[in-house]
Amino acid sequence: MQQTAHYAPGKHPDMPAPSSTVGLRGWLTQNLFSTPLNIGLTAISLYLIHVAIPPVADWAFIDASWRGETREDCDRVGACWVYIRVWFKQLMYGRYPVEQLWRINTAYVVLILAAIPLFMPRFRYKHWVGLFLLIVYPIFAYVMFYGDTAGLALIETPLWGGLFLTLVIAVTGIVASLPIGIVLALGRRSNMPVVRAICVAFIELWRGVPLITVLFMSSVMFPLFMPEGVNFDKLLRALVGVMLFSAAYMAEVVRGGLQAIPKGQFEAAQALGLSYWKMMGLIVLPQALKIVIPGIVNTFIGLFKDTTLVLIIGLFDFLGMAQAVATNPDWLGFYVEGYVFVGFGFWIFCFSMSRYSQHLERRLHTGH
Repeated sequence: MQQTAHYAPGKHPDMPAPSSTVGLRGWLTQNLFSTPLNIGLTAISLYLIHVAIPPVADWAFIDASWRGETREDCDRVGACWVYIRVWFKQLMYGRYPVEQLWRINTAYVVLILAAIPLFMPRFRYKHWVGLFLLIVYPIFAYVMFYGDTAGLALIETPLWGGLFLTLVIAVTGIVASLPIGIVLALGRRSNMPVVRAICVAFIELWRGVPLITVLFMSSVMFPLFMPEGVNFDKLLRALVGVMLFSAAYMAEVVRGGLQAIPKGQFEAAQALGLSYWKMMGLIVLPQALKIVIPGIVNTFIGLFKDTTLVLIIGLFDFLGMAQAVATNPDWLGFYVEGYVFVGFGFWIFCFSMSRYSQHLERRLHTGH
């Protein structure tokens, strides 16, 4: 006689999930074959992948030329990565003297070693590391890059180029634009009419002008308004233009976060007797900046890609140097490889910033 198991209410074991909702089969069903429309889109996507990927793989990897030193070592059937190898130093450092490249590499190593503790959750002295990176490291990097002191040879900025120049412009603009943007956002929401008017005028002026115009004006027109004999380095003028342009956009991103904070947060901080700056620094801004992390990183990524516009004022960044080496008479016709290499380099940096921003969102998520 078969015995029937009896369970107390709420104590019976859970039934296994249907096989069509778990594992690989479940993922495929939910994401690719859930509806007739999704099935059709999946089929079209697979067909496009079948048409596009094999030729690209053949050109970039299978039929590509990887070894050699001259143009004759390249087989025109596939990509000529020999071209990238020959011009690698120019693409990375521009016309910076080869015997002085150790200075740039040393600054890179110091930056990486100093930044590693910031990614360690249990490291207790992050504030000291942050102060070093914000105050000491820029001075150290300037001395290493420019020289003319501490026994280092002078390397003028027109010789800077390649990925090195792109990183200098992008990092300077990113680091400087965030605090300036925060101040502008606070000023735009200020109760003082004069401060609010100045911030609104600044933001709307810079947001209403294309970056290419800002760079052109800073490089060509700005020196005309300076006293005779007073001149600023072209790179410095570009850095200031990029910094202020990005700060205007950053201000609007931060202002959006400030408006998203409930009014009760402000009132609670005021009820505790906190001053304006303590209220903003301890209560409001931490919440606002957390909300707008995607917008902040999106602005950073846009700024990083916009550094290619400095070519118009004669600064050869990563993309500009790729265009310059493509005009070499001995290597004409290999510009595609240069553009692919530059595009891949930009993608690595932008994708890394995007993934890190997502990590910050998950880490700072408080579940409200």
